[in-house]
Amino acid sequence: MNAPALPLTVGCQGDASLGALLDALRPHGTRRLVIRYDGQLIRPGYHVTEVKAGSFVTLDCGGNPDAWQETILQVEDLPASVEKPEHMEVGKFLAILDKVASRVSLELGSRLTFEVGPPGRPMQVFDVEAVRIEAASAVIELGPRPAICKPRHRAEQEAAKANACCVPSSGCC
Repeated sequence: MNAPALPLTVGCQGDASLGALLDALRPHGTRRLVIRYDGQLIRPGYHVTEVKAGSFVTLDCGGNPDAWQETILQVEDLPASVEKPEHMEVGKFLAILDKVASRVSLELGSRLTFEVGPPGRPMQVFDVEAVRIEAASAVIELGPRPAICKPRHRAEQEAAKANACCVPSSGCC
């Protein structure tokens, strides 16, 4: 049997797409879906309150235009109830997204954002950092989304590339 060793982690480096998340979860429909955010596990009664499909057109502080598609999953962190004593199964989560997709156009390549929070507290915005598959669960690891100055961020990335060691097979030399 060629089953992968568990836990298995699928990295997303904070810029996951909706399609990448769905691809990572689909083979694991019977596992419990757990979300880790802000250093804690979401409670078993959590509820997907809204799925938003957005199209953004922006102008950054350097005068550079940008445009992208985004899918925003809003999740309320609720305690377990008698009816829902455990985290929902991955299959139910996927069914929720399939139902939304039947009525709202969801782009698989869209940037994925999670908005998460308990009742009575402000939501926090997160990126997907990784999906970890464990024996009984699939854990979506969320990380905070920092505010960035895009022109400065691009300049820092360019400088890092310029200062990187040149590997002959990379085609950069």
